Amino acid sequence: MANTATIIACIVVALYLVSPCQARPLPQPPAPSPNQGIVDGITAIFNFGDSISDTGNFIREGAVGMMRHTGVLPYGSAIADGATGRCSDGYLMIDNLAKDLGLPLLKPYLDKGADFTHGVNFAVTGSTALTTAALARRGITVPHTNSSLDVQLKWFKDFMAATTKSPQEIRDKLGSSLVLMGEIGGNDYNYAFVTNKPAAAAEGSIYNAIRTTVGAVEAMALVPEVVQSVLDAARELLEMGATRMVIPGNFPVGCVPSYLSAVDEKDPAAYDGNGCLIGLNFFAQMHNVALQRGIRELRGAYPDATISYADYFSAYVRLLRDAGRMGFDSAAATKACCGVGRGAYNVDMDRMCGAPGTTVCARPNEYVSWDGVHLTQHAYKVLSDLLYHGGLASPAPVNFTETRQ
Repeated sequence: MANTATIIACIVVALYLVSPCQARPLPQPPAPSPNQGIVDGITAIFNFGDSISDTGNFIREGAVGMMRHTGVLPYGSAIADGATGRCSDGYLMIDNLAKDLGLPLLKPYLDKGADFTHGVNFAVTGSTALTTAALARRGITVPHTNSSLDVQLKWFKDFMAATTKSPQEIRDKLGSSLVLMGEIGGNDYNYAFVTNKPAAAAEGSIYNAIRTTVGAVEAMALVPEVVQSVLDAARELLEMGATRMVIPGNFPVGCVPSYLSAVDEKDPAAYDGNGCLIGLNFFAQMHNVALQRGIRELRGAYPDATISYADYFSAYVRLLRDAGRMGFDSAAATKACCGVGRGAYNVDMDRMCGAPGTTVCARPNEYVSWDGVHLTQHAYKVLSDLLYHGGLASPAPVNFTETRQ
């Protein structure tokens, strides 16, 4: 197994590998059109989360730092309308779910001119499960946004106060809605490691070893608090009347190109059969196990609600395992589409996607990873199908008429 230092180094760079690339636009397939009719009585979606499901809130906040280019091409190059603030070449899982439900694509809350009849997206790229104040008390800096889960929940309450006249009306609206709680929480851990990242000038020193150890301890210590924050928000929404809720787990970050590139572990024993780092995936599963325990408690407290655990971890692993059969290039399953064009993972920490010399692959649909962290439109579609039609969101939050394998 990879040693602690290499695993930690892998996590440290996570947030440094999300800068968008500046390359030629890719072919634009037509935008999905909603189906007709209502599926399983769901008339609206309310979504909370981070860059995995943000459809434009971050760029409307006035995107800053390394994520500031997510509102320009080639991000969104597979969307007819171009870049929208989605961290991918095209559509996300939340878009595919809305389409399958026969609903319009979910608009970001900060798009004040949008039609929110069928729901609102509160997710913000770079957001955290814990408040920025709570992280600051630990000495952890949040560099991209202050719109943590508590802020998103306040937005939801403000929206409901402005569009309903009573708590009962809120309950009625939630009774025909699907609520998605994330994915959120991964950035909390990433920021803990970034705050304590080694100093380049002192690389290999005892000082750096201490900082690395502090980062590891901080991230491990955050797991119970991060999970509890997600569960507390879920409980509050259930109290307000939510009857169908999806709470996703974390991805297997040991399979993500940016992490794999950073570790560059030479020992074959450090990897599983899919080429993923075993140690780092174990860390992700720590979060997932704690989250599932809390979800079971919520189900006991709210027996009339359907509270589904979306197994992002297993869905991603299955995608990698069956990459060739699902239309991906198996040889590029852990390689970024947008990057420096060399190396096993097409990721270079010193020349991030968008820097001079970076390029976009010719066929993004054959890649799982778009930019080394976020996924391609094709990958998000496959994951959405596995979750909502293939049984990896359990119990099923929506009764679709067919099951896709």
